[in-house]
Amino acid sequence: MEKVHLTGKEKSELWGEGLITVILLLMLNLAVVVLGKQMIASDPHLQNSIWGIKNVLTFGQNNVHFWSWRNFFVGVMAVVDAIVVYWRLIRRYRQMQMRHVIAELHYIAEGHLDHRIHFEVNSDLQKVISSINALVDSTVNSMEEERRIEKSKDELITNVSHDIRTPLTSIIGYLGLIEDKQYQNPDELVKYTHTAYLKAKQMKVLVEDLFEYTKSRQTTTPLNTVEFNMVAMLEQLAASYELEAEKKGISIQVHGDPDPLMMEADTEKLSRVFNNLIINAFKYGKGAKHVFLDAQKVGSEAVIKVSNDGDPIPNDSLSQLFDRFYRVEGSRSQETGGSGLGLAIAQSFISLHGGYIYADSTPELTSFVIHLPLKLGTTLKKPQ
Repeated sequence: MEKVHLTGKEKSELWGEGLITVILLLMLNLAVVVLGKQMIASDPHLQNSIWGIKNVLTFGQNNVHFWSWRNFFVGVMAVVDAIVVYWRLIRRYRQMQMRHVIAELHYIAEGHLDHRIHFEVNSDLQKVISSINALVDSTVNSMEEERRIEKSKDELITNVSHDIRTPLTSIIGYLGLIEDKQYQNPDELVKYTHTAYLKAKQMKVLVEDLFEYTKSRQTTTPLNTVEFNMVAMLEQLAASYELEAEKKGISIQVHGDPDPLMMEADTEKLSRVFNNLIINAFKYGKGAKHVFLDAQKVGSEAVIKVSNDGDPIPNDSLSQLFDRFYRVEGSRSQETGGSGLGLAIAQSFISLHGGYIYADSTPELTSFVIHLPLKLGTTLKKPQ
């Protein structure tokens, strides 16, 4: 913070203000003294009264009279004059400070949103400056957020257009062949029909994911809260994926501490979260032999980990995993990846519960770590 630097003109104005005030006060003081002397001189009774008071107001053994009333009055007027001059100068100085603050505000309003007011002024005006700086910061953040949302919308449209156009082109192409009867035999007809059907299912999955992602992003989405045992829920999920895991040569292991681990949540939405994470472990955990589902109670939180011992995720991809449509494999192929919305949906559902999720990957283990409050109504803060 720095003090307001007055210009030469402002300093001259301030000194001129002080000089004029002093002259006016001296003239006023002189007029009061003259009028007082005339009043006392013209009124013997007033003179006697003043003398009587002085005789009463004596000090010490020698009965020293009180100091001259005129000198006392002049001293009082000098003190009052000093207070008035100080008040006038401070008032004018604060007006000048206000002019500088207004000038800074106009400068910011002209589009210099990276500028801030750094004046050290009186406490009341300092609060105004702090409020102005906070308002500008809020405005800049809102503008940046709006740009980010606009960019995100553009990316959403681009990605959705690509993901829908690719299977739709295939559907139209194969149905066109069928419409024009450009097939040699019934087997080719079945092949074309089956391919169009598979592409239509891909489109259906994408549309359903988009719909669910949109719902999950709405803060007004209701939670059907129940009290349940998280360990039991993970065991049920492991059992439901047992056959698929056996086909891939993967074993699913569940561990809970304590067991039961009772908590409150929307089990349907959490099931979608864990389904996405387990499917991702199967699909992208190349070389994995184990999938670990671990739940622990840590204070007032439940910490759940979905881990696999497959190939690690590159470090530069970890921070982007939960961005919608992001895929580690880098292509938009439906053969190598899903809609790219699974983890974004998972993150949104976890946020609705007041928790947070992040990924951690080492050569030994890739884990998705979820922190959830045991009791709904509190929001956990993700450590930086």
